[in-house]
Amino acid sequence: MALFLSRFDNKVDGKGRVSVPASFRADLTSEAFAGVIVFPSPVSDGALDACDIDRIKSLSEGIDSLNPFSNEFGDLATAILTKSHRLPFDSEGRVILPQPLLQHAGITGLATFAGRGATFQIWAPAAYEAYELEASDRAKDQAAKFELHSRNNSGRNQTENGA
Repeated sequence: MALFLSRFDNKVDGKGRVSVPASFRADLTSEAFAGVIVFPSPVSDGALDACDIDRIKSLSEGIDSLNPFSNEFGDLATAILTKSHRLPFDSEGRVILPQPLLQHAGITGLATFAGRGATFQIWAPAAYEAYELEASDRAKDQAAKFELHSRNNSGRNQTENGA
């Protein structure tokens, strides 16, 4: 399973090409697809959500489990699947961010890659700075209530208190 950690700021050229951080690329290359799936975040204004092919397949399966004639199915399929872009790596580890994604995120000369565990986000640096400050403030209150879930040897979930 992919694990995306840390933050990187990388230059975006005039054609929308940006180098994906090397530590991220290592988790994004599989037999199925050597690249990244990117779509406008349905919950974080100005952010692009990014993941590997297995994660988008899981999201698709979750959406497929909904009533195919419901608004919930249509809304999530449109917001995530319809707006997703498969971005293959070039020989230098770069992807080309399509214009609609660049516009959604307000990305011009630099892009911030922010690891989120199984996924990562891509932001315009100033927008990410503002988001990070707000998220860090909220996390202070949430950390005391956080419960870490781990598996014991029998495969059952156990809960540990603390951050």
